[in-house]
Amino acid sequence: MTESKAHNGGCHCGRVRYEVKTALETVISCNCSICQKSGAWLTFVPAQDFTLISGEAELADYQFNKKVIHHLFCSNCGVRSYGRGMGPDGREMVAINVRCLDDIDLSSITPMPFDGKSL
Repeated sequence: MTESKAHNGGCHCGRVRYEVKTALETVISCNCSICQKSGAWLTFVPAQDFTLISGEAELADYQFNKKVIHHLFCSNCGVRSYGRGMGPDGREMVAINVRCLDDIDLSSITPMPFDGKSL
């Protein structure tokens, strides 16, 4: 098991900024309609491992289908850098768009495909 590390991330314009602690052990490329169109690569962390530093007032919320996930995006630049919801165990989790982390070399990550389209 890889040790968790703090990463900073956020939206394109910089209004939404956060810190997340994750080992990036599992990164998924989901084929659901929103992830496919936005190109998100996701990793999931417990809510206590996520800290929103700035931009709460800039966030807009989009929900679709079962309306259980809050797809949050910056109302200024439109980037969806993270979302909130409940994990399968009922605990609050945060979905981090790994592409929005500042210090990540995407060429070093091979995301696992996830069939969200069939859910």
